[in-house]
Amino acid sequence: MLRVTDLQRSIDFYTRVMGMTLLRTTERPEQKYSLAFVGYGSNPEHAEIELTYNHGVTHYDLGTAFGHLALGVSDVYATCEHVRAHGGQITREPGPVAGGTRVIAFVADPDGYKIELVQYP
Repeated sequence: MLRVTDLQRSIDFYTRVMGMTLLRTTERPEQKYSLAFVGYGSNPEHAEIELTYNHGVTHYDLGTAFGHLALGVSDVYATCEHVRAHGGQITREPGPVAGGTRVIAFVADPDGYKIELVQYP
C-alpha cells in the first residue's frame, strides 16, 4: 500500500505511464479515505498496488524503511521510453546493474516513490 496525495494523479501515473489497469476503487467517506487498486492482471494470482488517499492529506514523509517497488518487464529500454513519452520521470537510466548483467532502471511516481524496472527473462 502506498499513501498518495492526489488519488487521480496517481491512478493516471500507474495506468497511463506504467501501463497498469485500474482494477477497482473503494470510497469510505465516513472514514475519510479512498482506495484504488492497480495491477497488470485480473486473475487471482496477480500482484496489485493499493493506493490510499487519506482525505485532506497533502504531504507524507516517505520514511527510511521503504526502499522501492520492483516490477519485472520484458524490455527495460522500451518501458523507459514509454514512461518518458507519457511524462514520467526516469531517475536511473536503463543499463546493467553494478557488477552484473541484469538490466534495470528506476522511475519515480508523482509522490516520489521509486520503482525499479527489472528486465526479465
